[in-house]
Amino acid sequence: MANPSFRSAIVVQRAPEDLYDMVSDITRMGEWSPVCTDGWWDEGDGPRVGAWFTGHNETPERTWETRSEVVVADRGSEFAFVVGGTWIRWGYTFEAVDGGTEVTESWEFLPDGLARFDERFGDDAPAQVAARTRDAETGIPATLAAIKAVAEAG
Repeated sequence: MANPSFRSAIVVQRAPEDLYDMVSDITRMGEWSPVCTDGWWDEGDGPRVGAWFTGHNETPERTWETRSEVVVADRGSEFAFVVGGTWIRWGYTFEAVDGGTEVTESWEFLPDGLARFDERFGDDAPAQVAARTRDAETGIPATLAAIKAVAEAG
């Protein structure tokens, strides 16, 4: 199975550094994510490569927490983390454009994540991966729209 992935972009009327500061403050993720309702830095850390944080997630079907490791922390350019350290990569890039900043959010199942789903779900793994892919395809545009609304309001 290929690594499922999805990305989407939006232009926000704010500077790349402002948007990076918003998105890399994972304690604010609940303001714009339709699934991640809260987040906190493990051991009082912050947005730096190698830092870990925990995200609290909720859907109508379930509630769960994940730990993620920051893999890119380049202020004004890119912020990315990997759930479980090797399973699923989430990233945000920030590029100055006329009218503000193009923010791109990306999501990719990594080989270890696919193997984990195979172990956890067995024959149902492809359906579970497909469901997570659909969630990303709807959740990412919703997250970007909310980031835009919050950033441009204040």
